[in-house]
Amino acid sequence: MSVRVAVIGGGRMGAGIAQVFLAEGAWVSVQEAGEEAARAAEGRIAKGLRTAEARRPDVRADEALRRLSLGPVPETAELVIEAVPEDPALKAEVLAQAEARMGPQAVLATNTSSLSITELSAALRGPHRLIGLHFFNPVPVQRLVEIVVTPHTPPEVLGRARRYVEALGKTGVVVNDSPGFATSRLGVLVGLEAIRMVQEGVAGAEDIDTAMTLGYGHPMGPLKLGDLVGLDVRLAIAEYLHARLGPRFEPPVLLREMVARGELGRKSGKGFYVWDS
Repeated sequence: MSVRVAVIGGGRMGAGIAQVFLAEGAWVSVQEAGEEAARAAEGRIAKGLRTAEARRPDVRADEALRRLSLGPVPETAELVIEAVPEDPALKAEVLAQAEARMGPQAVLATNTSSLSITELSAALRGPHRLIGLHFFNPVPVQRLVEIVVTPHTPPEVLGRARRYVEALGKTGVVVNDSPGFATSRLGVLVGLEAIRMVQEGVAGAEDIDTAMTLGYGHPMGPLKLGDLVGLDVRLAIAEYLHARLGPRFEPPVLLREMVARGELGRKSGKGFYVWDS
């Protein structure tokens, strides 16, 4: 894949997105808030590439890392993907800054899992150019990408987004802009009900997850997935959907209590499961 990609945000999601593009031959720039965060992102990407190299003979970690740079969005970027935390104001600010640096033909995408593409695009001079590319965690493993469009998305932008997704060996599903899109709207609803079941003593977290993996063929149970995503992120998305879609998305008391205690899942070492640091 001969394309120049810029990723804004080098956390777990941003690093994963950078990794999969590097593994397929792209040149990738990663922008972080500071030097320490940038080096941490570089470390995540390097670790992920070495893991991929052990499983895929076509991946050369050292060669891929030579195509990685750290810094602001370059003017030569053909695809810019924003992957900062799910804060609407932060995302809007970052997207506007990226637009100011991009060339006129570049595609601008957000990795948001639930926020309105239309609302985020209001901060842009050219709102039609923003598209949603919702990758799933862990990015190197999950094959699905939600491609989120608005009524103003040009066909050529959608077409390029599809081609980028397919070049990664992933499957894109096109969804119209709406709260939670398709996957978060369904997935969060299941996750919140699973948390209520723990809260009400219906069953333990591990048994609920086992029921969903064995009984419904889910690759991961909703509570373990919540831990992996981050319970603070899960709460923020639930609050957003609750405000727009009504009481069925009301966050359970248990979720609020766990987040208040700092039990955020894998990132904190404890959520519904205990995680190794």
